[in-house]
Amino acid sequence: MAKAKMTQAQKAKAASDAKAMIARNKKALHDYFIDDRFEAGLVLSGTEVKALRMGRASLTEAWIEVDRRGEAWIIGMNIPVYAMGSWTNHRPTAKRKLLLHKDELDELAVRSREKGYTIVPLELYFLRGRAKVEIGIARGKQEWDKRETLKRKQDKRETDRALAEVRRRQR
Repeated sequence: MAKAKMTQAQKAKAASDAKAMIARNKKALHDYFIDDRFEAGLVLSGTEVKALRMGRASLTEAWIEVDRRGEAWIIGMNIPVYAMGSWTNHRPTAKRKLLLHKDELDELAVRSREKGYTIVPLELYFLRGRAKVEIGIARGKQEWDKRETLKRKQDKRETDRALAEVRRRQR
């Protein structure tokens, strides 16, 4: 059975449904072991969304807290001021609310209180036109863990290069 060609509208819908990456927190993956991952929505103002659509944000200094009322907040995320904004512009490092299900919030609250665990943002992206943040429950790495991870990555890179060279010679 032959594949049907996609119409222009179907292509546009597929493109809008795709995950559009804004920012990634590479430092978190280097400094922490990620145990669980969750996807959360963000409560944003208009100028924050416009600044994100321009692809401007930073997650490197951000963390997540769950308050006494059971609400999750992202603190330290930097969304630069929107250049075309007026007096209604937002504060770049404002505390922003995360939207999660109640059972996810409960799990985050319990796990973040355990010794050695924290909640960090991993990725910020648009999914079907909505701003989402992927958060992870993380355990801190020791210095030797970081060195071991880097060594493993380097070894994998070298073996991939060697395999690619062998394949190139076989052609």
